[in-house]
Amino acid sequence: MIVLAGAFVLLIVGFVMGAIGSKLFGGEEAEPFIPRPEVHLPPQAVLAADAEEVEAAHKLPGRFILTNTLLSSWIATAVLLVLFFFGTRGLRADKAPRGIQNFVEGIISAMYSFVEGVAGRENARRFFPLFATIFLFVLFNAWLGLLPVYPSLGFKEHGEIVRHLLRPAGTDLNMPLALAIVSFVFVEFWGVRTLGLGYLGKFFRFGNLLRGQIFQGFIDIFVGILELLSEFIRIVSFTFRLFGNMTAGEILLLVTAFLIPFAFALPFYGLELLVGFIQALIFSGLTLVFVVLAIQPHEGEEGHGGH
Repeated sequence: MIVLAGAFVLLIVGFVMGAIGSKLFGGEEAEPFIPRPEVHLPPQAVLAADAEEVEAAHKLPGRFILTNTLLSSWIATAVLLVLFFFGTRGLRADKAPRGIQNFVEGIISAMYSFVEGVAGRENARRFFPLFATIFLFVLFNAWLGLLPVYPSLGFKEHGEIVRHLLRPAGTDLNMPLALAIVSFVFVEFWGVRTLGLGYLGKFFRFGNLLRGQIFQGFIDIFVGILELLSEFIRIVSFTFRLFGNMTAGEILLLVTAFLIPFAFALPFYGLELLVGFIQALIFSGLTLVFVVLAIQPHEGEEGHGGH
């Protein structure tokens, strides 16, 4: 009851201090508690010298630049490494795991069961590292981006933040694109490794044409071209699905906090926790499904190797 009363008070206070309440009760000149948010789709350079160079040229120079999204992805990677370091340190087969070790074991067990259910027991060990890496990387990047320090830390000029120090990595188009390319490469790699050059047969279907079946042969060639295009279109769909959902979530949280600060944004944070989990599961799960489909024999051929 006390918690609900406190949340209600915060909601009222937030409404009065937010953009809506300040205009209603303070007039046109009143400033809201939280400054008007600005969404920067391109990543921003962390170092001042790099930022000045980018601003002067209106584009990224042809050298390495530490951006706020890249820094965020490094932090997410570091958090994962620390979590699994302490989760596996001193782990013994004759001793039951406790504390963080039990937590990490539960995560690994749940992910492995999912992979085994999709890929089968014989393929689970092969594909688990790929699935787990993508899932955890996307998930931790999404969840860490919900921390209040992300929109709060930055470099100020005249009292306003002009460059944010941290920004969720998923809102940078480069990160979803890189993950999509990794997914594409692994799918094709396992397809060729399992089926050999016969894997390419689903893209280049000349069998019926060489046997003199002209009509069926041209249909097979057309289908093969569609299959080949679908492999590359998958990169685009993977990229923009993750980028769109992560960017939309960031904008939603910024706008709700600007309009009514404090308690009003809490349900949306819960929603974004769910969205981050779903997007991580979709990206890694679809990659797993496409890998499983790639290793399946086609046109009566039997797969070989890779077991």
